[in-house]
Amino acid sequence: MKDQLIAFLFKYGAITLLILIIFYFTSVSPFFLTYDNFSDILRSISIVTVLALGVTFTLVVDGFDLSVGSTMSLATVFTASLMVWYDLPLWLVLLLPIIVGVAVGLFNSFLIVVIGIPDLLATLSSMYIVAGLHRTYTEGYSIYNHMPLTSGGTAIGEFSNAFLWIGQGHLLGIPVPVWIMIILVLASYCFLNYTRWGRIFYMTGGNAVAATLSGVKVKKIKCMAYVISGIFASIAGILFTARVGSGQIDAGAPLLMEAVAAVFVGYSVLGAGKPNALGTFFGAAVIGVLLNGLTILNLPYYAFDIIKGTVLVLALAVTYMYAKNKFSTNSL
Repeated sequence: MKDQLIAFLFKYGAITLLILIIFYFTSVSPFFLTYDNFSDILRSISIVTVLALGVTFTLVVDGFDLSVGSTMSLATVFTASLMVWYDLPLWLVLLLPIIVGVAVGLFNSFLIVVIGIPDLLATLSSMYIVAGLHRTYTEGYSIYNHMPLTSGGTAIGEFSNAFLWIGQGHLLGIPVPVWIMIILVLASYCFLNYTRWGRIFYMTGGNAVAATLSGVKVKKIKCMAYVISGIFASIAGILFTARVGSGQIDAGAPLLMEAVAAVFVGYSVLGAGKPNALGTFFGAAVIGVLLNGLTILNLPYYAFDIIKGTVLVLALAVTYMYAKNKFSTNSL
C-alpha cells in the first residue's frame, strides 16, 4: 500500500495538489476563481516558467544554472535602457538583450567546459558578476520614462505602446505573455522529447562518458544548454520589463528560487522523474496558484518562502522515495 501510494503521488501528486489548491481557495474566497484573478496568475507564472525552462535545459545535461536570476535582471535593465536612454527601434530592443543572454551562456560554458569549474560553482560566480554588471550599468537606479540622468538632463525615450503590449496586452482574451509561455513550453517539450537533439541532451545528462563513447560532443551539448538558458532568462527579462513598464534592478533575484522550485516540482509530474518542460510548467503553476491564493487570504508575505520551501521538500521527498523503492525492487 505504501509503495502504491508513493507511485501514485510520484505520477499525479503535483497535478492533484494543483486541483486541491484551486478547489480550496475557490471555496474560501469568491475572488479567486475569476477571470481577472486567473489572468493575473497566468501572467505571473509565465515569467517564472520561461525563466525555469532555462534551468530545465541545464539540468537535462546534468548541469545547474544559478545565474538565470542575474541574467534576467541584466536583460530587464538593458531592455529598458535601450528604449528609455537611447530610444532605439523595437526590433533592436528585443534582439540585443537576447544577444546579452547568449553572451552570459557562453561565459558560463567557458567556465564549465573549458576551465573545468563545476557547474554549481561556476554559475554561482557568474551570478555575482552579472549582478554587479547590471547594478554598475544602471548605477543602482531603476529605469523609467524620462528619468533624470546622473550626467544631467532627462532620458530622451519612453516605453512604446507596442513594447508594453508584449507584457500587458491581450490576444483572443488571453494575456500575450501567456501565449509566449505556451509557445516556449510546447517548443521545449517537442525539442526534448521528439527530436534527435533532445535525445542527445538527455543522453549527455544521463551518462556523459557513454555519450562521449557514442560519438556525442558532450562539451558542445553543454555549451548549447547554457546558451539556451541565457536566452530564456533574457526573454523573461524582456517580459518583466514590458509587464511593469520600467527597468527594475534585481528583478530576477526573487524569481530564481521560484524557477528552481518549479523545475524540481516538475520531476514528479506524470512520473517523469527527470527535468522536463511540461513538468516545469505545472511546477510553476502549483507555486503561482498557491501564492496567489495565500495573498488573497492576506497571509503575510514573509511567510511565503516557508510555503514554497515546503512544496519543494514534499515534491523532492516523493521523487527520491519513489526512486529508492524502485532501486530496491530492481536490486531484488
